[in-house]
Amino acid sequence: VQNLCAKHLIKKAKKEFNRILDIGCGTGNYTNFLRKKYPNAVIKAIDISNEMIGVAKRKLERKGVEFIIKDAEKINLKERFDLISSNATFQWFANIESTLKSYKKFLKEKGVILFSTFGPRTFYELNYSLKTLLGEDILISSSSFIEKDTIKDMLKELFNEVDVEEKLYTEKHTSLLNLLKKIKYCGVRGKGLNKRSFWSPDKLAKLETIYKKEFGEIVVTYQVFFCKGVA
Repeated sequence: VQNLCAKHLIKKAKKEFNRILDIGCGTGNYTNFLRKKYPNAVIKAIDISNEMIGVAKRKLERKGVEFIIKDAEKINLKERFDLISSNATFQWFANIESTLKSYKKFLKEKGVILFSTFGPRTFYELNYSLKTLLGEDILISSSSFIEKDTIKDMLKELFNEVDVEEKLYTEKHTSLLNLLKKIKYCGVRGKGLNKRSFWSPDKLAKLETIYKKEFGEIVVTYQVFFCKGVA
């Protein structure tokens, strides 16, 4: 899904850019798209993970990308960029609004911020099934992802031109366990759901039965907002 988001996001970058900042570059897949589309641009890519940066460096070796290990919400750069872009990272920010304000300071006049972020309907099938199984609301992290109207209002406060597009992606999995393994570090957090002791074989079996009864199969939805602001 992140790769599909990256492909759609790069299509929305229409004009030429000379200086680009890639936020939350991870293993460098989206950074590679940026490099291919803008071969002559200066590109800086930031990620908090040393391991991720290591993979990205190997992937983009000798392609002229400068990698920085840094918390994307705490960066303080002196230079200005034509484009600040990010694929599937903003949903993890503690304070998106203040981070957007700081990023605007790094943009040149008429510079563009372009990013994708997951919305609160992400993993809603899992959320529903957990609530049915346990009889209470379970706070998986996707439940608190930002709403479309909220992110749009934030952008309107800061930028002259704003566009927010919504897309839904779905994935099918052979079992609930395979789904949980995939989203272990990106989707299910809070209330001990990422602890091995929570997922007993009996509980997994019951949850999978509920899941399949309601949705017919182990399918998961990703709600994605593609956001653009022009300074």
